[in-house]
Amino acid sequence: MDSSKNWREDLYVMIFQSDTKAGRRFDGTLLLIILASIVIVMLDSIDSIHQNYADVLAYIEWGFTFVFAVEYLLRLYCSPKPWRYAFSFYGLVDLLAIVPGILALYYADAQYLLIIRIIRMLRIFRVLKLSPYLKQANYLMSALRGSKQKIVVFLVSVSTLVTVFGTLMYVIEGPEHGFTSIPKGIYWAIVTLTTVGFGDIVPKTPLGQVVSSLVMITGYSIIAVPTGIFTAELANAMRGEQLQHDCPVCKKNNHEHGAAFCSRCGNALFKKIE
Repeated sequence: MDSSKNWREDLYVMIFQSDTKAGRRFDGTLLLIILASIVIVMLDSIDSIHQNYADVLAYIEWGFTFVFAVEYLLRLYCSPKPWRYAFSFYGLVDLLAIVPGILALYYADAQYLLIIRIIRMLRIFRVLKLSPYLKQANYLMSALRGSKQKIVVFLVSVSTLVTVFGTLMYVIEGPEHGFTSIPKGIYWAIVTLTTVGFGDIVPKTPLGQVVSSLVMITGYSIIAVPTGIFTAELANAMRGEQLQHDCPVCKKNNHEHGAAFCSRCGNALFKKIE
């Protein structure tokens, strides 16, 4: 009984923990299998390869499905709370990774469900919970949280601009030049402001072309704004990590940026260099 319990605990550490040698090996192997399965999905979508190697690809896919099914069952077996894992985000992703392949074994029409197996790529995020990647992910999440309000204000401003420009072009150009409605004009403004320029709708009148030029210049002026906001917040997050020091006396952390003394005990955070 004890040996079974110990084996279950060891299996849990290997499968769910990434800070051990066995866990890192398991995650690395799982990452390679996930990437290989995604490559098979992509190859199977090429018509010439599918026609010539459909059976081979199907056998390989069933092999991947079997491996992922065994892994899923092992996760349920060694998890302290199996139902909690089963209905978690990663648990549902793991289940969706194997269900289409199993259904395809019994129903020929279910072959189209195999496209859902590309969702296996989401499982890479579990593997990337390894500590070297997790620290960098924390930087990104901190930057996203810090720039959220600025990005929202920026998007509201851009939405107002494209609405004004789209309405203006609807009035200037009209249905005879392709601007059949205000939403159509807003679509044109978004495409032009983002410098995509599909060319399916173009202004024909001189005044419309002048407005179009203004929209394009405005697009070049503001397109780098969200990138700059996020980059600044990312730099602040990384700088904050570098400036974060534990107090050598009371061990308090999370001091203000640039703080020289501990806010709890008043001790100097840095030693003076003589």
